[in-house]
Amino acid sequence: MALPRCVWLLGLVTLSLQVGRGMGGCQDLGLCCSGRDFSCVSKGWKPDRSYGTCYCDQACTSALDCCHDYQHACPAEPCVVSEWSHWSGCAEPCRVAVRMRIREVLREARNGGKPCPPLQEFAGCAEYWDQYGQCRNSLVPALITTGGYGNARKKRDISSSSDVTGYCVEFQLTSLTAGCLHSSQPHTRWMQYLREGHRVCVECQPPALAAGHQHCSGDGEDDEEDRELSLQWQAVGNPKCRGGWRRVRRLDSCSCPTVHSFLFI
Repeated sequence: MALPRCVWLLGLVTLSLQVGRGMGGCQDLGLCCSGRDFSCVSKGWKPDRSYGTCYCDQACTSALDCCHDYQHACPAEPCVVSEWSHWSGCAEPCRVAVRMRIREVLREARNGGKPCPPLQEFAGCAEYWDQYGQCRNSLVPALITTGGYGNARKKRDISSSSDVTGYCVEFQLTSLTAGCLHSSQPHTRWMQYLREGHRVCVECQPPALAAGHQHCSGDGEDDEEDRELSLQWQAVGNPKCRGGWRRVRRLDSCSCPTVHSFLFI
């Protein structure tokens, strides 16, 4: 027997209300979860227009099983950080060191938003004063040139009564700039043979002795007790060729190969 038309319409309305209540989704349940969280689940329509179990976690976008309102209920929010702090002082005075500045996280990234950027930044620095006054010569770069320069060097007058003599210092190169490799002029070609890790000999001849001292400027003589101290050097003739080295020992005379033998200026 056919149902009365009014009963049929009432059933259709009831079914429609049940389906409407079954839309579910993320917003109705207040769900927004990070990562892959199988407990962050609802039931409703999905973006592919299918109906059933759906998720409100961050991984649902790649798994293609998000609820229909995930993007609206859980919008991606990027990490928010503060402004940079002021730069700190150098980590150590009287040597090449680093300084630092920081920033803080004000709000973590949510729902797959852009992650937080680095919270620390470092930069090189050098302070020429400490609590005792002006630093010793560890920060003064040693000016060096090829050993062949000594053959034509004009000697300063040294009195016959002076006991000043030359000496040699052996260093190990710890760093150098790319400008050393691009020295193509005849008077700077010797710089192309410099390599990190190599040991070099640098001769201190009497004409280069620092005024009032028994050693050459930048030779690390004042810092001999600190073998790990990084000293600075600068190649004469090419301002783009410079670097760092560590003092190994002092010798009476140099015995390095010609391409690794230099002079203090």
